[in-house]
Formats: sequence, C-alpha cells, structure tokens
Amino acid sequence: MPQALSRAAEPRTLLTPATIPAALEAQAAGARLLAGGTWLMRAPLRGETLSGAFASLHGIAALQRLDLTPEAAEIGAAVSHTRLAQALAGIPDLAPLALAAGASANPGVRRAASLGGNLCAQAFPAADLACALLALEADVDLERLSGPGRLPLAEFLARREALLPGALVAGVRIARRPGRVGAHARLPLRAAGDYPVAIVSLAAGVADGRLLRPVIAVGSVEPVARRWPELEAALEGAPLDPAAGAEIARGLLDGFSPREGVDAPGWYRVEVLPALVRRALAALAALAPEGAP
Repeated sequence: MPQALSRAAEPRTLLTPATIPAALEAQAAGARLLAGGTWLMRAPLRGETLSGAFASLHGIAALQRLDLTPEAAEIGAAVSHTRLAQALAGIPDLAPLALAAGASANPGVRRAASLGGNLCAQAFPAADLACALLALEADVDLERLSGPGRLPLAEFLARREALLPGALVAGVRIARRPGRVGAHARLPLRAAGDYPVAIVSLAAGVADGRLLRPVIAVGSVEPVARRWPELEAALEGAPLDPAAGAEIARGLLDGFSPREGVDAPGWYRVEVLPALVRRALAALAALAPEGAP
C-alpha cells in the first residue's frame, strides 16, 4: 500500500479538451483519456503508475449523446451507467443494457462510470455493459486523427489493446429489431457492489413460444466477454423453457477456458452458467409477447 500511495502522489496534469480532435491531439501527445475515472483511479491499487497528463472528456458534448429512434440506439461514450439505466428502463429490446447499467457496481460508481470506460478498461473481465452490448450486437464508433470508423463490438474487444493507443471510443450504435426482447443475469458472490463471478446476457425474438435468433454473451468467466455460439445454435427455434434451456447449457460448458481469481475459482464460474441461463430465459419469458409455453 505505501508504494501505491507513493505512485498516486506523483505529479498529474488535467487537460479539458472541448472537442474530439482536441482530445485526440492530447492523447497523441501522451495524455491518458479520462471519462468517469472509476477504473483509472484504482490504478495504484493494481500497482500501476498514475501520473502524467490526463484529458477529461466531460466537456465534449458529442460524447454525451443518447439518441433513440425506431431504427437504432446511439449512445455516447461518456454517458453514465445511471443515465443509461434511467433512459432505457422499460424498453424490452434494450433490456440487457438497461439491466446491466442499473445493476453494476454500486450507486456511487454508476453515477460516474461511463459506457466508454466500461468498454476500454483492459484487464477488467467483469464489465457488465460489454456483455450486454455483445448480446445486442452493438457496433463501436471510433475516432482517430485520421478519421472516424465503426466496427462490431466483438472485433473491438479482440483488437482493443492494439486499437486504443491511437483511438477514442466515441460511442456505440445498436440496431433495433422489432419483436426482440432481452435479459441480463449476473452472480455476485456476496452482495450488491461485488464484481460478478459470471454474467449472461441474452437477446432474442419470440414467436409461438419459440426462440428466434438468440444471441447470448458471457462475461467475467474468461478474460474477455464473448458470445456463446454453441448455445445460440442449440436454442434456435427451441421452446422458451428456462429449465430446458439450462439443461442444454449444462451440456455445452466444455468450450470455456475460465480464469482463476481471488473471488472465485475458474470451475465455479463455469458451473454457475446454466443457472444464469435459466434466470435470463425466465426474464425473457416475462417480457415476450407470447410468453413461455
């Protein structure tokens, strides 16, 4: 701890760029981008040096956008978890993101933590929003000095370490699909505020009591959140039956390479996934127009 305190006391400079290009120029000059800061401010506890220049993104209006249309949800990187949860509450097709934003960490952190920070925090397997956005097949909008770009979230997460030194996450875009509903289930070990041992986010259409094009994402089990394609294929066209879905999930656990942690061993993270699938499907059934059979 004394070492961490010493590092935290090293000189720091705060920059306040008013535009995305100004933030990118500050980043190119060596500044670290700062949004909610809930992950970055814990750097000394992880043994990382917290010094030098930081560029706060709070003054950039474009990063605070939250636009909902029948076609898409476009959300800026600086939107907080609290604002997300409030704005998306009661919208069935965006339920995974609303639930993830409203359940992560604790109220104080949710008021500060940003969407972009949740996606950019490397070595943070328990990011709720990343898992929910995978289930919603979100795209990530990136800004670089060379110009903007957009790529699927799964690709961004796979290339994040290489992409971020020269880019700024400006936000995400979620294509909305009529009739889709979703759910987000997480297991903290002790109480609210704990990082989850495992997360399951799910989005699907439902017709005649059957699942259509289910998209399932798993977080906190492996170092990076990812989709569960084997379960997606197994549940395509299957009845919306939480118990049966959990049993199907139990037979498809071998593909995970779970991480070990002080909070839980790897085998336990995998073992709880069927129960989370059951919870997610039950929540889905409550939202689906036809309900479960």
